[in-house]
Amino acid sequence: MTDQASCVIIRPNEQTGFAGKQGLDYFSGIAAETAGSQAICMHMLRMPAGARAKAHHHENHETAIYMLSGTVEMYYGQQLEHHAVVNAGEYVYIPAGMPHFPFNPYTEEAVAIIARTDPHEQESVVLRPDLERLSS
Repeated sequence: MTDQASCVIIRPNEQTGFAGKQGLDYFSGIAAETAGSQAICMHMLRMPAGARAKAHHHENHETAIYMLSGTVEMYYGQQLEHHAVVNAGEYVYIPAGMPHFPFNPYTEEAVAIIARTDPHEQESVVLRPDLERLSS
């Protein structure tokens, strides 16, 4: 068999940025598009002070987040009825299909590593304009 899988290293100088449907900018890491992954993606999010995403969910895909630095807040739940503060060093798990809305109301940038059970960077993102009024 000549079509054997191989390990892939994505170096910082090889990372490209992309504007997410959610309204935030990401740095490409592991994805089907960059590494040929089949069931996972992982990238870095740098969330500037005052930044906010659009309310959204990831259809059929779970999300795991590790906060490297800074602090962000998020609302989550079917009507964004729950609130959480996430600090550097903490982990967040978001179930598939869970609406959420992260934002950075602080004066310093927040940096997170995000992994999803979706090999594509943006395929499973579903914007929730019906919840936008709740996130303002």
